[in-house]
Amino acid sequence: MAAGKGAGKPASLWDNMRIRFIVCFFGVFVCYFYYGILQETITRGDYGHEKFRYARTLVFIQCIINAVFARILIQFFEGSKPDPTKSWLYGLCSLSYVGAMVSSNSALQYVNYPTQVLGKSCKPIPVMILGVTILRKKYPLAKYLCVLLIVTGVALFLYKPNKSTAVMDDHVFGFGEILLVVSLTLDGLTGVAQDHMRARFQTGANHMMLNVNMWSTLILGLAVLWTGEIWDFLSFTERHPSIFYNILLFGLTSALGQTFIFMTVVYFGPLTCSIVTTTRKFFTILGSVILFGNVLSSMQWFGTVLVFLGLGLDAKFGKSPKKTMH
Repeated sequence: MAAGKGAGKPASLWDNMRIRFIVCFFGVFVCYFYYGILQETITRGDYGHEKFRYARTLVFIQCIINAVFARILIQFFEGSKPDPTKSWLYGLCSLSYVGAMVSSNSALQYVNYPTQVLGKSCKPIPVMILGVTILRKKYPLAKYLCVLLIVTGVALFLYKPNKSTAVMDDHVFGFGEILLVVSLTLDGLTGVAQDHMRARFQTGANHMMLNVNMWSTLILGLAVLWTGEIWDFLSFTERHPSIFYNILLFGLTSALGQTFIFMTVVYFGPLTCSIVTTTRKFFTILGSVILFGNVLSSMQWFGTVLVFLGLGLDAKFGKSPKKTMH
């Protein structure tokens, strides 16, 4: 049956793109579900009269574990397979990745709740816009409509009108929005860099993960040394040594989650990856609502319907016409 295919190699289950997508989606979902719980445990844990204020150091440790994990994967599964991708591209990708995280976290201190929700939900939009304008990519009209449906659904689901006024801050109006636009633009640039690496150099998921995290480790390492945050963090861990176990688990779930994210980028592209991560957030919150028996408002049910509709339509009609693959 497989006689005509290469050297008589039987087609594996992994060659089925649908199976690949399901594995990537659930890999991202499960890893980041636990990642979120651990993040909350670490950053909001009970440390007596102290609070955990070392977000950059936490991300720095996370990037180190991610890089080590990717190095192990390359060693065991890829051997000495060369990576032709230019080093400066990885550097650019890391700069935009770290910049997007910093801008996003800073923006959430200033913008009101609805703006925060829209900012977090709209990542696929800059990926798509910059893909079209810079890389001259073409997406079918159905893909645009599906992304719009998913983003609108997530925004409606997360929107809580009663919280919006509590976070309103007139004297900083405009600054948070600018940071949010910067974050979204940098997200889009990360997607463009990843798309270019895939198209030009056929960059593998593990190599992309290793190099992006190594560059990010360098950038964040300089930042935590420059600010002195690393020393404060070390004295904090001396007073609360039990935090190490949670940080180790946090790093491992992050590394596994990033493996699935980079697999999604390499096999399906940054746009699909941003849709998966946006939708993952939605499913995580929906799961917690169901688990804890909270009642959904009519607006949240409407958002739920839009997300599932967008996902269903994207699976059916959102595929680009097949291009030549190498």
